[in-house]
Amino acid sequence: MSFELINIGFGNVVSASRVVAIVSPSSAPSRRLKEEASQSRKLIDASEGRRTRAIIITDSGHVILSAVQAETLTQRFMLDDIMSLPSERKKK
Repeated sequence: MSFELINIGFGNVVSASRVVAIVSPSSAPSRRLKEEASQSRKLIDASEGRRTRAIIITDSGHVILSAVQAETLTQRFMLDDIMSLPSERKKK
């Protein structure tokens, strides 16, 4: 069984297959989501005390805070997808 890990900053990683969404923390619904996860003890702060720049939502309902920008994380996920393609599909 293999799974891909994505660096979300400061040596923290998350399993790519478990991520449902990456959202910006600036909207009111994102802040509400963060608060609800905190109350239900499903909030993981991986920002190392820095400003939260992305919120990662997993299929288990956990909410992960990251200091890395959402766009940067998205690029890492896309790069991971390209690297994991079979060799025939990479050539096309």
